[in-house]
Amino acid sequence: MPPPSAPTALVLGAGIMGLSAAWGLARAGFAVRVLDQAYAPNPRGASVDHHRLIRHAYGARLGYMRMVDAAYAAWDLLWEELGERLHVPTGVVAMAEAPGAGWIAESRAALRGDGREVTDLAPGALAARLPMLATEGIADAFHLAPGGVLLARRIVAALAARLHRRGVVFERGRAVRLHSDVPAVELFDGSDRVADVLVVAAGPWAPRLLPEALAAGRGVTPSRQVVVMLEPPARHRAAWEAAPMLLLRLTGEGRGLYVVPPVAGTPLKIGDHRFSLAGDPEADPREATAAEAEAVLALARARLRDAADYRVLEARACYYDVAPEERFVLEPLTPRCFVMSGFSGHGFKFGPLLGLALARAACDGALAAGLPAWAAGEAPPPPGLLADLAGETDAA
Repeated sequence: MPPPSAPTALVLGAGIMGLSAAWGLARAGFAVRVLDQAYAPNPRGASVDHHRLIRHAYGARLGYMRMVDAAYAAWDLLWEELGERLHVPTGVVAMAEAPGAGWIAESRAALRGDGREVTDLAPGALAARLPMLATEGIADAFHLAPGGVLLARRIVAALAARLHRRGVVFERGRAVRLHSDVPAVELFDGSDRVADVLVVAAGPWAPRLLPEALAAGRGVTPSRQVVVMLEPPARHRAAWEAAPMLLLRLTGEGRGLYVVPPVAGTPLKIGDHRFSLAGDPEADPREATAAEAEAVLALARARLRDAADYRVLEARACYYDVAPEERFVLEPLTPRCFVMSGFSGHGFKFGPLLGLALARAACDGALAAGLPAWAAGEAPPPPGLLADLAGETDAA
């Protein structure tokens, strides 16, 4: 428990980013309150799904590729505190239908340029490794040993429970207005919540609360994304349970498919990499329509052997907050108000790392100044920003 004289922090949002910020701030000695529309894990939250992926392949984005190493260190710190590792190592296979340049080639060049081992997969080797897939027509593929599945829903629940034990206060309430200069949050019932530091980590709801700063100023847009859960036929089950995560770039601008293997009792999951950049996270149902599910399934059928024998378990939608070029927005709006947004579906893997960095920046204005460029993948971290990962003791 923080001492009575501890500085106060209010975190708006109880997804992975808000909880990670609360974790970092509590470790730094703040008395923390988390405010959300529902208690964690909120099934409408972008973080609350069976899985999220962690991998180094990032195209030409060297900043994010290198940030993954620090992300693993932050997860290790969190696993130690939780007393369990909610991560399943699987490795990564990246594939492309088109040869030559593109995301696959850029990822390979960046990884090898950074001294990382990448194994190219010839057609025969790819087919042997993935017998449940129709690999004919795959023009380029590689395997990367590091990488795996983060058990997202279990992580959010475990982190919320840990924060409860640390003395973090959770409150259910709907924010309707922010006062970043105070800083304070006005709730639907007209009451205010005030703190020394405010962190806005409201996911796809954030652009509505900060329209000038996010929607207009930084182009952050809510995006309805559909995933489909499948049960493989018995003859392919063992292959899927031993499979790596799959990243498949399809022919056509921006078309891509990701496949998460059925690890730790979870279903096989497929999703479309493209962003819809449409929908209302407040009003829209989270059940996917038949047409939405079919659009995702159509991408996968050509690559699943015996595709007709897969059983659809569920098709559901979540909402991402998508920024231009998928750059993260993590910065101070004022010296006492920070925003975490624009995580575009790939931010979960960095949650604990960003939470620790934000807490350091909340205590040091010089670190806060260097936070945005680092979080956008455009600059190395300012000295001291990642001090928690260098063996410093817990301040709380």
